[in-house]
Amino acid sequence: QVQLVESGGGLVQAGGSLRLSCAASGSIVSINAMGWYRQAPGKQRELVARITSGGNTNYADSVKGRFTISRDNAKKTVYLQMNSLKPEDTAVYYCHANLLSGVTMFWSDYWGQGTQVTVSS
Repeated sequence: QVQLVESGGGLVQAGGSLRLSCAASGSIVSINAMGWYRQAPGKQRELVARITSGGNTNYADSVKGRFTISRDNAKKTVYLQMNSLKPEDTAVYYCHANLLSGVTMFWSDYWGQGTQVTVSS
């Protein structure tokens, strides 16, 4: 089956940087868009950044100029470089991928288990 495994979260001071990684594994024929979402306590999950298979990106207004999303298609991995972190960036960050499973032969959305990012003031 398909798995998305995230890494790179942790605790950082305001102004610091973190890099998140998410690797997709399993029976995968093709991957369309990949992205990162986040959910803070008491809030809805929101899009942080998204990247298509062709490299087109879009970002939430709150992270533009501070976060950069990239992907390595050969490694089936998406990255999120987060700079100038703020306390309001504190959340659980989830990896997302829209991909074609080699088992079901359907395009479906898959999610990682989430990784905690905490920014102290």
